[in-house]
Amino acid sequence: MAHGEFHRTEHIGWLRAAVLGANDGLISTSSLVVGVAAANPAPGAVLVAAFAGLVAGALSMAAGEYVSVSSQADTENADLARERHELATAPESEHTELKRIYIARGLSPEVAAQVADQLTAHDALGAHARDELGMSESTRARPIQAALASAAAFAVGAALPVALAALWPPGSLSAAVGGSSLVLLAVLGGTAARLGGAPLAAGAARVAFWGAVAMASTALVGRLFGTSVQ
Repeated sequence: MAHGEFHRTEHIGWLRAAVLGANDGLISTSSLVVGVAAANPAPGAVLVAAFAGLVAGALSMAAGEYVSVSSQADTENADLARERHELATAPESEHTELKRIYIARGLSPEVAAQVADQLTAHDALGAHARDELGMSESTRARPIQAALASAAAFAVGAALPVALAALWPPGSLSAAVGGSSLVLLAVLGGTAARLGGAPLAAGAARVAFWGAVAMASTALVGRLFGTSVQ
């Protein structure tokens, strides 16, 4: 009876981007709200700063991820083009190279030759991409998908501090944003650790710790500069 298998490595790419984007959106926007609120600004200034931080951060994440993943895609395409050229100009050498890869993985020379023959006949470029270059369809770079996912994840993370900046009374806004953000950061860190097979408590603690450091630092900056300009 066939059975399905779940491998965490199949999801590590989108998991990394989603967690990074959500954490960045929550930490940076919460820190911005706490810092601006600590400076005692005019009414509405905190909300404007929070919303501007969400928009700028989401676009920055999208641009950065697009550029980074595009560079990866360019490298992959260049490697595939080189393999395609080598298969067209030196097919025997490429076949021997593929055979040696399978021998190094534990197959006998005879079986390795048969595997290389069959895979080359089926899809020579695909066999070299997978077994020589380590590429597969599930791990190929997708710049637009990565950019949209990062921007969306950032916006989701930033939504909480923006909503609190719009709805919460100014007097206790910093405490509300700081406390709720730390709780959500711990949940995000624990969830990412759980999905990745790491200890839940350690994942939650490290994300919450650095979020607390960021918010405390911006609160200090806001208080110092807010006092100095008054």
